[in-house]
Amino acid sequence: MEAAVAGLTIYPVKSCHGISMLEARLGERGLERDREWMVVDTVGHFLSQRELPRLALITPALSDSRLELAAPGMTTCAVSLDVRGPTRSVSVWRDTVSATDEGDQVAGWLSEWLGRAARLVRFDPGTRRLCNPAYAGTSGAHTAFADAYPLLVISEASLADLNHRLAIPLPMNRFRPNLVLSGIEAYDEDHIGEIRFGRSALKLVKPCTRCRTTTTDQATAEVGIEPLRTLALYRRNDALDGVTFGMNAIVAAGTDEIISVGDRANCLLSFAD
Repeated sequence: MEAAVAGLTIYPVKSCHGISMLEARLGERGLERDREWMVVDTVGHFLSQRELPRLALITPALSDSRLELAAPGMTTCAVSLDVRGPTRSVSVWRDTVSATDEGDQVAGWLSEWLGRAARLVRFDPGTRRLCNPAYAGTSGAHTAFADAYPLLVISEASLADLNHRLAIPLPMNRFRPNLVLSGIEAYDEDHIGEIRFGRSALKLVKPCTRCRTTTTDQATAEVGIEPLRTLALYRRNDALDGVTFGMNAIVAAGTDEIISVGDRANCLLSFAD
């Protein structure tokens, strides 16, 4: 089955605004620079839109030399990519990993915007945060600060089907995918085992269980009840104890390759439980 790459998005800072890309380099931990930074509290525990919807309004921008953060009414704050600060331990769900603290200036900026003490940390490139072997097997797949897996894949048709069921349609950014596919039917991604782009390959390993972040308007930070209410009517997964939309993927082959919007993708189906 053939599909096309309809969209590529990276989220340099976990739970902040995404950056749409025309092309992106694929690395072992997914798309280059994706979830490389994370906002943490004073004890190093990650903060997300689940408890702080205002994170959605922080817009990152990347250049060759720095990461910039912008938010409404705030002066832009910049962090050098070349300066490495002190190392500290931080936690993402059940994982504790090493990260670099990005300093007091950006910490003050984040704390002012969020209304609570917060700091910015950068993933230690020497760290391997392994994906759950129950789904990733013995692949050795690892990720940075994403919740659990390097990439999230959704089809345009799946969103179209959901929006047909909603009173008010939602944009794709509610679901924060890295890779959006066109040319396949709604929920075909549920049954794709592998996606190949030339020498690169992604293995789809687990349905994505959706949380309350999907109910946050990414343009206003307002929180509602959709799409979780509607998804619960037809996308309930008892085995995962939640509703699913999209598929988590790991990198199976072809790191350092470029994926571009418009690329053709060869999708190999798998109907295994």
